[in-house]
Amino acid sequence: MGKKLSEEARAFEAATRRHLKESRAIAMLGFELESASRGHAILRLDARARHKQLNNVVHGGILAALADTAGAIAAYTTVPKGVALATIELKINYLEGVLGGRIRAQARVLRTGRNFVVTECEILDRKGTLAAKALLTFGAAGGHSLQG
Repeated sequence: MGKKLSEEARAFEAATRRHLKESRAIAMLGFELESASRGHAILRLDARARHKQLNNVVHGGILAALADTAGAIAAYTTVPKGVALATIELKINYLEGVLGGRIRAQARVLRTGRNFVVTECEILDRKGTLAAKALLTFGAAGGHSLQG
């Protein structure tokens, strides 16, 4: 049924939750960590009226920010402590309009190299329908970490 998290995984999730709470942008947007494990992260957003654009669907920029955040968290699970990541490229395809409700961003690492991490992220609407898919590249450099 539910997998037991290692102490390291629990510590990473706790540190990630702290970092998300400290980020004013993330707090404003309302992203929450559902889970994180090596190479994977799931974020959720309870989309409300403030997240919608004029056509009454969730704004694409919010979905891109959700994918970017989930992809970064997944990437951080695969790099050494002390490595900072910065988004170099984000490409997203919007497949369905998202009307609101609980949205999930499921990210996974495709490759971790010495200087780059490549992730993909699927955004699922409240019914579990694939609403958007993103491919992200992060540059890696020493200096910062979510771990700790």
